[in-house]
Amino acid sequence: MKQKFNVTGMTCSACSAHVEKSVRKVEGVNQVTVNLLSNSMVVEYDPDKTDDGAIVAAVKAGGYGAALQEQDRPKGNVRKSANDTAKEELRSMKKRLVVSFVFLIPLFYLSMGHMMGLPVPAFFHGNQNAMAFAFTQFLLTLPILVVNHKYFRVGFKTLFKGAPNMDSLIAIGSSAAVVYGVFAIYKIGWGLGHGDMAMVERYTMDLYFESAGMILALITLGKFLEARAKGKTSEAITKLMDLAPKTAVVLRDGAEQELPVEEVQVGETVVVRSGQSIPLDGVILEGNGSVDESALTGESIPVEKRPGDRVTGASINKSGYFTFRVTQVGEDTALAHIIKLVEEASSSKAPIAKLADKVSGVFVPIVIGVAALTFLAWMLTGHGLEFSLSAGIAVLVISCPCALGLATPTAIMVGTGKGAENGILIKSAEALEVAHTVDTVVLDKTGTITQRKPRVTDVLTRMDRNAFLVLAASLEKASEHPLAEAIVDEAKEFPLRPVEDFSAVAGQGIAGMVDGERYIAGNLKMMKENHIPAGDYEQEAARLAGEGKTPLFFAKPDASGGSVLGVVAVADVVKPTSRQAVQELQQMGIEVVMLTGDNERTATAIQKQVGISRVIAEVLPQDKEKEVRMLQESGKKVAMVGDGINDAPALTRADVGIAIGAGTDIAMESADVVLMRSDLLDAVSAIQLSRATIRNIKENLFWALIYNSIGIPLAAGVFYYALGWMLNPMFAAAAMSLSSVCVVSNALRLKLFRPRRAQRLQEEESTITPEIKGLKGDDRTMTKTMKIEGMMCSHCSGRVEQALNALEGVTAKVDLEKKSAYLTLSAPVSEETLKAAVTDAGYTVVSVE
Repeated sequence: MKQKFNVTGMTCSACSAHVEKSVRKVEGVNQVTVNLLSNSMVVEYDPDKTDDGAIVAAVKAGGYGAALQEQDRPKGNVRKSANDTAKEELRSMKKRLVVSFVFLIPLFYLSMGHMMGLPVPAFFHGNQNAMAFAFTQFLLTLPILVVNHKYFRVGFKTLFKGAPNMDSLIAIGSSAAVVYGVFAIYKIGWGLGHGDMAMVERYTMDLYFESAGMILALITLGKFLEARAKGKTSEAITKLMDLAPKTAVVLRDGAEQELPVEEVQVGETVVVRSGQSIPLDGVILEGNGSVDESALTGESIPVEKRPGDRVTGASINKSGYFTFRVTQVGEDTALAHIIKLVEEASSSKAPIAKLADKVSGVFVPIVIGVAALTFLAWMLTGHGLEFSLSAGIAVLVISCPCALGLATPTAIMVGTGKGAENGILIKSAEALEVAHTVDTVVLDKTGTITQRKPRVTDVLTRMDRNAFLVLAASLEKASEHPLAEAIVDEAKEFPLRPVEDFSAVAGQGIAGMVDGERYIAGNLKMMKENHIPAGDYEQEAARLAGEGKTPLFFAKPDASGGSVLGVVAVADVVKPTSRQAVQELQQMGIEVVMLTGDNERTATAIQKQVGISRVIAEVLPQDKEKEVRMLQESGKKVAMVGDGINDAPALTRADVGIAIGAGTDIAMESADVVLMRSDLLDAVSAIQLSRATIRNIKENLFWALIYNSIGIPLAAGVFYYALGWMLNPMFAAAAMSLSSVCVVSNALRLKLFRPRRAQRLQEEESTITPEIKGLKGDDRTMTKTMKIEGMMCSHCSGRVEQALNALEGVTAKVDLEKKSAYLTLSAPVSEETLKAAVTDAGYTVVSVE
């Protein structure tokens, strides 16, 4: 059983380490993860051996507070804002800061003004006014002590429990300064009463109230800046939460009603108009729309949605009107799931963070020992109580391990949030850390490198292309074969003809009557069975088959044997970015391996198209995990990218499992990283983000440790005899606070992360874009590529395509995503004519190549 708890009183990584240690001792607890940044704890335990009460009691026994995090939320409310507690803490910190400085400024002016030549009221001058001078400082210090009482309450509590933390160092240091100041007041009083003016003068100069006040005020300033900076690390989660619409327009009893989303039930019908946010997940029933899903997937181009398509809550309907049936509400929606993943990743602990916790756990007791030794050493060498106490306090204050505790969780939170912004969901901090060590990426073929949906790649015919496509699609429409669907889809803009006497020949193809004449379609074997010579088409079909495509012959039999009318090649085409993704990975020094159940010929064709160096083909689904394990056993750190149920074992086995967002739920559950855009370039981005995050963490740890390594000897007075250097406790407090702010600020640099991209590769004609070729003996038609600006949706691309195809001798295919039109010219057509057709349709031609 897994439960999440809120923990109060933690201020540094020594605290989180002690809480974790306390809970681990509870019988039945299997795993504990404490997050200092979010003041939370996730505990996995056996409910037969322990319960929530025992865990809370263990935390309290360690000197901290704990409570079970609220689980019951309104059904429709995605998630209560995780920043509420942080905002309240920031408000409280701001109040403490204001009060501290309101009293610190006059305290500092009074105690140090005469040294700086500033005018101080005569009432505080001279030995006769020493008691007023000292007691006024004490009174000004009291409000600072009271408003910052948390440092003393928590610090001494944890110290007495045997688990001192950062607050313990602050409490001991400032308490020592105040106690010494009170002692000095008594000495001044004794001197005044006995006429010992030398004692009065000495102790008037030895008051330490300004040091105590300055320590507490500067520490609070650092904490305030730190809390404000930490708030920025969770902006990604906050933005996601804010995306959730609060109301939905629901059809009930034939009438539209605007209701809070928590009242909407699964199965109800919701209305969405142009410009509105989609409130919940569902399936479109009627109408259509252009939906902006960029907030969830990072994909900037709106997606056209029609009846039967799925829509996701928090996406925006840019244009159109539709109704949809609700399929998920509340915590079951895609948005809620994404937020949960990002939160879990942010609160999880990377292996490098556990090392920092171990260091912090022993660091504080050692620091207290060093401070005590420093005090005793200077006392024994005859430097007096004031000097010795100053050195001891400086060691305590400058050693606070805030920066060490913040080094890792801040970077992890910013890194996972940045991934979410780019459509990359990282499920755990461990996955984010391990990804930077990957040296081998294994790619599934179907649905990962390719689009999984067969498409027409080549049309070869001596007929008019459109007339041939209509005939081919009319025949194939009655077929249930997956390849038939691709041909029908290619001709979707044209009205198809009815087919009579349709029949399918197993292993060969189909036959049917169109407009009273018989036609057949199938493989080369079917042509030979019907004694139809393939002619030049047979050689072309062999070439296409060698490229991993499936050629289908269309013929018209007659008494003399008949003739082939043309060939249509269909293939599961490579995604537009797959080739670039493979090259990016290789340039990063990562070996890329393709793992597929397809035959060797198809695998080799895809290998050539995307430039993969190694292919393992004809792998049975159950053997994919075995192949990944063999790579690991050879010393490789493996990331597996897949999308199918058969990939789940391999995704689990890999050091990092990366699932394609359009894949199966099982694959996404098994993976450590989910790519919402189903784009292989995002796998590259995920590894680059991991490397950037780990680099940032190492920078943070370096500066935190270097700071302490230099600061502690300086505060202890190691350089005093050689260089005359000593560190005043006030400057130690300022330096300690500054170190924490610097570490958090450095982590925030990750917000500037942008995936590095090499110059976009020149895409091969046969891989990314459909080849549209004519065949007339040995002559090939001319092809051109036209870059077009202004197309925003499929309606735009349809208009451009229609305008170009209306020109005589021009066959056009428009790719909306690439803002390009691919032209086949069977007759001379000037560039001016081509540009004019597009311009008249309302769009801009950038170039024609």
